[in-house]
Amino acid sequence: MNKVLQCSKAASAAMAVAFLAAGLFAAALAGFTAVPARAVAAELPAAERVIRLATTTSTENSGLLGWLLPPFEKARGYSVRVVSVGTGAALKLGANGDADLVLVHARAAEDRFVAAGHGVDRRDVMFNDFVLVGPKGDPAGLRKAGGAAAALRSVADRQLRFVSRGDDSGTHQMELDLWKAAGGLPKWPGYLSAGRGMGEVLTMASELQAHALTDRGTWASMRSKLDLAVLSEGDPALANPYGVIAVNPARHPGVNARGARELMDWLTSPEGQARIGSYRVGGETLFFPGVPKPVR
Repeated sequence: MNKVLQCSKAASAAMAVAFLAAGLFAAALAGFTAVPARAVAAELPAAERVIRLATTTSTENSGLLGWLLPPFEKARGYSVRVVSVGTGAALKLGANGDADLVLVHARAAEDRFVAAGHGVDRRDVMFNDFVLVGPKGDPAGLRKAGGAAAALRSVADRQLRFVSRGDDSGTHQMELDLWKAAGGLPKWPGYLSAGRGMGEVLTMASELQAHALTDRGTWASMRSKLDLAVLSEGDPALANPYGVIAVNPARHPGVNARGARELMDWLTSPEGQARIGSYRVGGETLFFPGVPKPVR
C-alpha cells in the first residue's frame, strides 16, 4: 500500500500547492478581516449559514464526515448538509446548482466538470487507495495475479461472481478503467451491476461470496461484518485521490459561494488536513492529507 500512497501523493503534490495558493489569493481579494469566522457566520441570514455538500458514499460510509465536519461547524458557525451519492451523481447535483460544493474522487470527471464551467477552484484534499476483495479462499488466485487489471481478468476468465457499483461513482469509473487495461469488460452471468452505494455492494458481495472493488476507507469500516478478504492491493493504478470543487456562482447565483469557500479553505488548511489524517478505524488510518506541508 505504501507504494500506492507514495505514487498518489507525488502525482498530486504540485497541483495541490498551486490550488492552495490560488485559494489563499482569492481569500485575500475577498477582504477577510481578523473578525473570528464564527462571529461573521452568525451575522449572516439563516439560509447563508447552510452549506450544501454533495459527496461520495465512501466519505459517509467510512465515518469520515462524522469526524471531520463537526469541528468546522463549531468553529465557523455553519451547518453542513450532506448528500452522499456516487461521484457522478454528486457532480450532477453541482451542475444543476443543487449543491454549493462537491467532494469527489474521479479526477477525469472532475476536470470535465470544471472545463464545462460548472465548478471553480478545484483543490486536492486527501487520498487513499482502492482494493479488490473477494472470498477468503481466493478461488481466482488473485493474490498471485500480479496487478489489479490482471486480477479482474482472472475473475472473468473463471466466470466467478463480481458485484459492480454500476452507478457512475468514482469507484465504478475506476473499475471501468481497470477493465479497459485488462482488455475490455467481458459479459458473463456472474457479473452483477448493482447500481448501489459502496456499503450495499460490499454486503451483497459478502452474501454472494463474490468479488468487488472498494475504496479502502469503506472496506476498513465494514470488514468486521463481512465474510471477505483483500485479495489484490498495492498496484499504483489503484491510487484514489479526492478533490473538492466549488460550484460556479456565475453559473448558479443562488449557491452559497462564501460558505463553500470557507469549507474548502478549512479542509485544505493545516487544521483540516490534520483532522483528516487523524481519523482511524481499528488503529488504521483511512485517509491521508492531500495538501503538502509548506517547505520551510
